[in-house]
Amino acid sequence: MKFEFIADQAGRKEFPIDYMCRMLDVTRQGYYQWKKRGPSQHERDDSALKSKIGALFEFHKKRYGARRIHAELLRGGEHVAYKRVHRLMREMGLVSVHPRPWRRTTIAAAVPSELPDLVGRQFVPEAPDMLWYGDITYVRTWAGWAYIASVIDGYSRKVVGWAIADHMRTELVTAALGMALEQRKPAGGVIFHADYAEPCVA
Repeated sequence: MKFEFIADQAGRKEFPIDYMCRMLDVTRQGYYQWKKRGPSQHERDDSALKSKIGALFEFHKKRYGARRIHAELLRGGEHVAYKRVHRLMREMGLVSVHPRPWRRTTIAAAVPSELPDLVGRQFVPEAPDMLWYGDITYVRTWAGWAYIASVIDGYSRKVVGWAIADHMRTELVTAALGMALEQRKPAGGVIFHADYAEPCVA
């Protein structure tokens, strides 16, 4: 007895035709008629539209989402519904990338700092509360930019102090350092290392 198989998209033989026709409740004759028909006009139109969408997506460096791609298609004379563009982009796995909102956090000092480097590139101390690192990051919120200063223990890599505000003035850093001192109460000699230039006042 000769068995015929239905192949997947990679051309691998997966399931016997008789089995699939039985499971889908269709006749072998109906299956072969469908196979001879080939892609429908709607499927051919979708394929052509996918080519245009892919070209626009690459042309705009993958930054355009469905709405902007739809607008570009309309501008080029392609009358198509937004929902269709959205569906096809989802099928193609096209997701636009958005540059992260950027905010300047430091400005270069007019004169190079004359403070001595007490760390000397030795960033891993032998015990806790010998060396702390300072950093500032920022988050865009509905109310505006929020700035977070943190103090990290070089030995445990744990945050030992932090502060948040809508500015980057000196008191933001001193508040985070004050929390670290209050929480840890280190013995004398702890080094606070930061790469801050002059604070950039928002």
